[in-house]
Formats: sequence, structure tokens, C-alpha cells
Amino acid sequence: MQKDLNSFDKSHAYSYVESKRLGKKTYKEQYVYIYKKDVLQVREHCQYPELEGGEGTNNDTEVFSREPFIVRFHSPTTLVKDFVLVGQHTCPKTAMKEIDELYTVFNGICKKWKTENVVILGDLNAACSYITIKGFRAVRLRSDPKFRWLIGDEQDTTVRQKTHCAYDRIVIHGREMISGIVPDSAKPFNFKEEFHLTEEEALEVSDHFPVEVDLKPIHRYLLRHEL
Repeated sequence: MQKDLNSFDKSHAYSYVESKRLGKKTYKEQYVYIYKKDVLQVREHCQYPELEGGEGTNNDTEVFSREPFIVRFHSPTTLVKDFVLVGQHTCPKTAMKEIDELYTVFNGICKKWKTENVVILGDLNAACSYITIKGFRAVRLRSDPKFRWLIGDEQDTTVRQKTHCAYDRIVIHGREMISGIVPDSAKPFNFKEEFHLTEEEALEVSDHFPVEVDLKPIHRYLLRHEL
């Protein structure tokens, strides 16, 4: 994968950091962060609950079907310089419980790395039959106004025409993180329409659309203030 990317795009050198294989049974998944080495630098990473001095314990892993993989990045070309990404793929049947437990993960990150610039992202199964409106209000990650859910409930991150669900989300926290986001840039990337694919062709890639968001580059900010 890395070799293919580097051969395709000669202007950047790509690297990646990956989690261990995760899953309670024989079926396993893995989190992978792919990044451009000249744009981002990996400072630290850990597999939850390995948050020294934080709130994570081995008992917390019972909540997650696949424990979050946490990476701290440094980004010299954007307004927000340092931030933490928390990748998570919840189990549909326990989605609300897992999303709520991500609040505990966040607290552990704040204690371990002394930062509140955190982005929680991935297939949270945070919609449709996996979420009850009343129950969702009690989920800490949802009820705490300090967290911003950038992919709204009305969005559709599914490829199939018959479904309309915002399963995949980007949730951010931190004053610098919030102010460093390009307004209205968070959205699902509809690769089916972009590349003129049939539903059958698109499903060969994935049954979900990826979600994206842009960070404000520092040169635009400086230019605006210089003018």
C-alpha cells in the first residue's frame, strides 16, 4: 500500500502507523493512519487502554469490540499544530455504550498528553436503528456541548440507495481544534457520484462513504491578517 501510494504521487512521501489486530472473536480488524511525511509528523501513539496516568484500565476494554487506536500528530502547516486522532469502529449492537465510553478515553488523553485538541472519528454506527434518540441524549460524548459533531444526523454515509444513515462521524474537541477547522468542510465523500459508478461498482470499494474535514492552513491565515 505504502509503495503504491509513493509510486502514484511523486510529490509526497507517504508513511503509516497501524494498530494491532483487534476483535473479540476470530474476526479481526485493524486501524491504519496513512499520512504524508512532509505534512504530518507522528509524535506518539498507543492502543487503548494504554494511557499511563489516564483513566483507561483493562476493564474498559470489555466495553469496546475493537479498542480505539490513538495517535498524536504534529502539523506545522496548519493553524492547529498538535492534535490527537482517536479511531473507532463500534459494534452496532453496543454502539451507544461504546460512544459513551469514548468520553472516558478522551479524559485519559487529556491527562496523558496534556491536550484537549482531540478528534474522534470512524464508523461509530451513530444512526438509524443502532441509536435511540432518548438514549443518545444521555451519551456523554453527545450531551457535552464542548464536543462538536461535524457530520450531522441528516447526512448519509452509506453507499446503498435504500439506506440514509449517518453512521460515520467526526467529533472534535478543543478551542484550537474547533477554530482550526475550515467551516462547512466536513462531509461524506460520495465517490459513487464523483467517479460515476453504479451502486454495484461502488459496493466493491465499500458500503460506506469516507468522511472528511479540512484544517485551516497557516499561510491563508497570515495572508488575511497581513492584508
